[in-house]
Amino acid sequence: MSKVAVIGGGIVGVAAAYELAKLGEEVVLFEKGYFGSGSTFRCATGIRAQFTDEANVRLMKYAVEHWERLEDELGFDINFRQTGYLFLATSEEEVEAFKANIRLQNRFGVPTRLIDMDEAREIVPILNTEPFLAGAWNPKDGKANPFKTLFAYLFRARELGVDAREHTEVVGFEREGNEITAVKFRSNGKVESVKVDTVLNATNAWAPIINEMAGLKSDIVPIKAYKHQLVKTEPLEKGQAEPLVCPPGWNDAYIIQDGEDGGVICGAGIEHEAKSLSDVEPTYDFLRGVLRYAVMIATPLRYAHVIRQWAGFYAKTPDRNPAIGKLLDNFYIAAGFSGHGFMMAPAAAQAIAELIARGRSKVPLDWDWYDPYRFERGELRTSAFQIG
Repeated sequence: MSKVAVIGGGIVGVAAAYELAKLGEEVVLFEKGYFGSGSTFRCATGIRAQFTDEANVRLMKYAVEHWERLEDELGFDINFRQTGYLFLATSEEEVEAFKANIRLQNRFGVPTRLIDMDEAREIVPILNTEPFLAGAWNPKDGKANPFKTLFAYLFRARELGVDAREHTEVVGFEREGNEITAVKFRSNGKVESVKVDTVLNATNAWAPIINEMAGLKSDIVPIKAYKHQLVKTEPLEKGQAEPLVCPPGWNDAYIIQDGEDGGVICGAGIEHEAKSLSDVEPTYDFLRGVLRYAVMIATPLRYAHVIRQWAGFYAKTPDRNPAIGKLLDNFYIAAGFSGHGFMMAPAAAQAIAELIARGRSKVPLDWDWYDPYRFERGELRTSAFQIG
């Protein structure tokens, strides 16, 4: 048994701590705020395999299959529902792109298909079909409750012996050669240290800070935080907009009915680089802009009351794909998920935990594709399709 420090108490870090503990590792989990306080509790809840490249399609097909059994594994209702994703084309060029994406996804067993607007209206009763030509529909995509999911993982992780510490900030490391030997942390105003055999940086937008503490260049994995905002309406009748519905040609705007209370979450690609890592104040300009798109997608939303607005981060890498792998002999990273951390978490966490504990993983994760050193080599990947 070795001692692994996992830094970052979002869904990826908590799930990785759980997976490591399952493999018999001794784990200490550090979160400087409260668990889920970064991107996890601010996400749009979506889970999809409809990506436009092989690596992400294969990883997310596996992730969806993991999501399907996660409630039984963790023993908690996490409100995972396969309510689908519906992408909408506004031009013939988009229709052809959808067809190419569908062929790719079908090749790896993802059951996406092209549908007409009559069928789309049956799936989403409040949909305004007039502007759209066709839809890419996968009924196995879905959504889950991020609060319930994270705390289910956390409960089981602690049950397996994970020492999970919130309000505990990592402030430095002790390093010998290419190995980290200890983690320094601050709790209740006091700085202490703990000897470790391995470290996992799962801090997403904060990852460059942790990398620099480890003696690496802060931009070895270039991650920038972009403020991504969401708006939620009052509850609507169940079944009005259950899938995530998105016309990518409309600034990546989307709507999705919350699986818990029926309110409609509205998002869009109206985002800017965050001024700082505390810049989570929502703005009126976003509220006005996203609702314009929302009522174009579903006209009846013009009569719904807005009850909530919030902001979080998309922690973006230059190619919108995460960095997953080894940076030093015993220092690993799983960060820069660019808005996909929640949906990828079960698969990515299992993969990095197995790599740390066993040196290999059965998860179909393309380690070369997500290689954290690709940026330094100038080998950017195809930009990941970034919705929901």
